[in-house]
Amino acid sequence: MNPNDRDTRPDPDRLLARLAAETSREQRGKLKVFFGAAPGVGKTYAMLTAARALQEQGVKVLAGIVETHGRDETAALLAHFDLLPRQRIDYKGRLLEEFDLDAALQRRPQLVLVDELAHTNAPGSRHPKRWQDIRELLATGIDVFTTINVQHIESLNDVVGRITGIRVWERVPDHVIDQADEMVLVDLPPEELLQRLRAGKVYIPQQAERAVEHFFRKGNLLALRELALRRTADRVDGDVRAWRRESSVTTVWPTREAVLVCVGPGPDSEKLVRRAARRANLTGAPWHAIAIETPSVQTLPDAARARILGMLKLAQEMGGQTASLAGTDPVEITIGYAREHNLGTVLVGRDRYRRLPWQHSFAERLGRSAPDLELLQIAREDDPTASTANPTRNRTRKPIRWRTYLLSGVSVALVAAGSSPLLGHFDLANIVMIFLLAVVGIALYLGRGAAVLAAFLSVAAFDFFFVPPRFAFAVSDAQYLVTFAVMLIVALVVGQLTAGLRFQVATARGRERRIQALYTMSRDLSSALTVEQIVDICQRFIKHGFNAAVVVFVPDHNGQLQLAEGSTGSETIDPGIAQWSFEHGQAAGLGTDTLPSAKALYVPIKTPARPCGILAILPQQSVWELPPEQQRLLDTSVTLMATALERIHDNMLVRDAQVGMESERLRNALLAAISHDLRTPLTVITGLADAMQIATPPLTEPHLTLVQALRGEVTRTVAMVNNVLDMARMQLGHIVLNREWQTLEEIVGLAMSHCAPLLAQHEVCIDLPADLPLLHVDTTLMTRVLNNLLENAAKYTPPRSHVTLSARQEGVMVDILLHDNGPGLPPGMEQRVFEKFTRGTMESRVTGFGLGLAIVRSIIEAHGGSVRAENLPGGGACFTLSLPVGTPPPPPPLEP
Repeated sequence: MNPNDRDTRPDPDRLLARLAAETSREQRGKLKVFFGAAPGVGKTYAMLTAARALQEQGVKVLAGIVETHGRDETAALLAHFDLLPRQRIDYKGRLLEEFDLDAALQRRPQLVLVDELAHTNAPGSRHPKRWQDIRELLATGIDVFTTINVQHIESLNDVVGRITGIRVWERVPDHVIDQADEMVLVDLPPEELLQRLRAGKVYIPQQAERAVEHFFRKGNLLALRELALRRTADRVDGDVRAWRRESSVTTVWPTREAVLVCVGPGPDSEKLVRRAARRANLTGAPWHAIAIETPSVQTLPDAARARILGMLKLAQEMGGQTASLAGTDPVEITIGYAREHNLGTVLVGRDRYRRLPWQHSFAERLGRSAPDLELLQIAREDDPTASTANPTRNRTRKPIRWRTYLLSGVSVALVAAGSSPLLGHFDLANIVMIFLLAVVGIALYLGRGAAVLAAFLSVAAFDFFFVPPRFAFAVSDAQYLVTFAVMLIVALVVGQLTAGLRFQVATARGRERRIQALYTMSRDLSSALTVEQIVDICQRFIKHGFNAAVVVFVPDHNGQLQLAEGSTGSETIDPGIAQWSFEHGQAAGLGTDTLPSAKALYVPIKTPARPCGILAILPQQSVWELPPEQQRLLDTSVTLMATALERIHDNMLVRDAQVGMESERLRNALLAAISHDLRTPLTVITGLADAMQIATPPLTEPHLTLVQALRGEVTRTVAMVNNVLDMARMQLGHIVLNREWQTLEEIVGLAMSHCAPLLAQHEVCIDLPADLPLLHVDTTLMTRVLNNLLENAAKYTPPRSHVTLSARQEGVMVDILLHDNGPGLPPGMEQRVFEKFTRGTMESRVTGFGLGLAIVRSIIEAHGGSVRAENLPGGGACFTLSLPVGTPPPPPPLEP
C-alpha cells in the first residue's frame, strides 16, 4: 500500500460523526433563509418565487404569514398559495394578528413560508420570538422559507447601529442563521433601492421621505450591502470547510486569500502579526495566528513564553483567530492547521541564522512538505544584539542536577555488575540489550541528559567488562567497533525518544489537570445560586491553581463597584484601579501595561451583553509571570465566572419582574374590589343629596350650601373611583376598543361640554384645521382622554389662564396638543407624571389619586399611539397625543 494513501483515507471517527449528523438532519425540516441588506431589496418576492417553483413541481406549500407591505406584485404572487388564517390575539384592547403555529402544525404541509424571522410575537403567544416558532416547525420535519435583514443579526446589530444611528431591538441569535441549511443573498444596488423607495414600492410616500433622510441614505446602504456580502461570504466559506472535512480533502483550495501566521518569542512576531492583519484588511479575508508549543519552546524563559502569549492577544485584538497547539514537529502542525481551515497563505519570518549543511530552516521544510501552500517570508528586523536575534540562545539555564547524573552512572555500574555472571551463558548481543533497556529506563525516569550520559557509559562498560580482551579498552576484533557505534546510536536515539515521550506525557498530564480543574469549576458554577457561592468557588479555584488570593467586585445600580457578597477586602487592593478596569474593559495592574507597579492584577469579568465585575488577583509571590497555559486557564475561568454572574443577574431580573407583575395584579384586584364596594354607598349619598336639593319645602341657607358642597365632593369621589376601576381594567387587559371612524371635532365637542363647568374661569382656545383626517378610535375612551387633560389644566393652572387645544397632521400621525400658560411641570417629571399614583407636585392642594394621566397613556397606547409632556420655553406645560392615521373606508355610493 502506498503510504500516501493512508493520509487521504477518511477518518473513521469523522465518518461516524457525519453519519449521525446526517441522520439527525434527515429527521428535521430544512431551513432556507433569504437574506438582504435592507428592507425593499426583494427578499419576500424572491422567497415567493422560489416557493412557486417548488409548488409547480408538486410540493405542498402553505403561506404561513407573508407581509406584502402594500406591494402589488408581491400580493399577486402570494395569491397563488394557500394562505393560513392568522391568529388574533387580544392585547390591551388591540387585536394583533400573528402566525398561527398550531394551525400550521395541524395541516402538516411540506413547506411553510414564514416572513420576517426577527419578528417579536405578541404577548400571549407560545413563543416570544418568531424564530422559535420556526424551530418548532423544523423539529417536526416541516421545511421553512423565511427572510431577514442584516441589521437583525445579533452579532452585527451594534455595527449597524453605529453606521445608521438607529438601534434595532428585534434581533436573531447568530446560531439560528448558522444552522440554516441554505442562505440566499437577495442583493440590490443602492441606486435601484432608492428608486424603488421614491416610487413608493417600499414605504408609503410620507414614510419614504423620512426614510431617505435617515436610514436609507446612500452611504448607509453601501455599508449595509458590504456587511451583507461579507456575512454571506463567511457563510459560504464555512460551507466549503464543512464539505472539505466531510470529504476528507487535505489539499488547500485557495478560494479566499486567507492567511496563517506563525508567531514565536522573537522580535519579528509583532511585525508578522501586523503584516497579516494589514493583508487581511486589504482583501477582506480571515486570518489566523498560531503558536506551537514544542519541547524546545518549553525550555524558553517565562518572559519569552509570555511574549508568545502577548502576540496571540495582539492578533486577537486585531481581528484574527488564534490557537495554541502542542506537538513535536512544528512543520507538521502548521500544515495540518492550514489544511483543516483552508488557509492558502502562510506568513513566516526569514531565517538568517547559520546552520549546518544538512539542517533546513522552518520555511524550507514547510515549502518542501506542503507545495500547495503559498509561503511568504518577511524580512527580519535588524537587531545588533545576538541574544534577541536568536531567542533559542536565551533558553532557561536550569541548574545542573548532579544527582540525576550520579544516579545514571550508578545505574550503569549496577547493570554491568549484574550482567557479569551472565557472560558465560548469554551472547554479547543479549547483554547489549540489557544495557539498552537500562538507557530506556534512565531516560524515562531521569531525563534526557542522564540518558545521554548512560549511553556513553554503557558503551564504555560493555567494552571494558565484556568485550575481549576484558578489563581493557583495547579491541581484538574490529567488528566490535561497529557494535559499539550501533549500540551508541541506538542508545542515544532510544533515550531521546523516551525522554520526548516523557515530556509529552508530562504535558498531557498538565493539560488534563487544567481541564479537570475547569470541569470542576464549571460544574460547581452551574449549580451556584448566589453571588456568594460564585465568589467562594472562584477563590478556591484561584488559590489552588495560581497560589493567589482573590477579591471580587460587582457593580451596583449606578455602575459603581462594590465588594461582592462573600468577598473580603485587602489593603493592597486599590478600588480606583478596579473601577478604571471596569469602565475601560481592560486588565490593569500587575503584569499589564496599565499601572504595572500595582501589587494585584485586575481582570474584567464581562460577557457580550454587559460587564459583570472585576476579579482582583493578589499573588503570594512578588514576581508573578504566568506561562501561556496558565494565562489561558485564567482567561477561561474568568469567562466561566462571567457566565455564572450573568445567569444569576438574569434570574434576579426575571424574579423581580414576576414579583412586580404579581404585586401589580394583586394591587389592581384589591383596588377594583374596594372601588366596587365604594360605588354603592356613593350612589346612595348622591341620590340623597339630589333628593335634599329638590325637597319640599326647599332648604334654606346654610343647609342648601352644605348639601351642594356634599354633592360636589361626592361627584369628585365618584370620578376618582371610576379612575381606579378603569385603571384596574386596563392593567388586567379587560378593556376592548369599540373603534369607529370619527372626526376630532366631534370628540373635542363632547369633552368640552363635559368640562365646561371646570373651565368656566379659564380662557379656552380651540384650533383644529379643517383638513384633518378621520380617526379610527373608540369615541368614548378618547373623550375620556381629553376630559382628563382638560380637568388637569383646570386644576393645576390659576384662574384666567389660557388653555389651547390644537391639532396637526405629521406624516402618518395626527398630533393633538393641549398647552397652557400655567406654572408647568416640575423639572424631571415630564415622563413620571404618566405613572400610576403620581401627581405633578406633592404640595398641591388638588385632591386625587394621580391616575388621570396614567389612564390617558394606557388609552392612547391601546390605540397604537404615544403621549408625551414637556414644559414650554415661555412657561406652561404642553401635552402631545400622537395617533396613527388609518385608511378610512370609501364613502357609500350616492343613491340615484
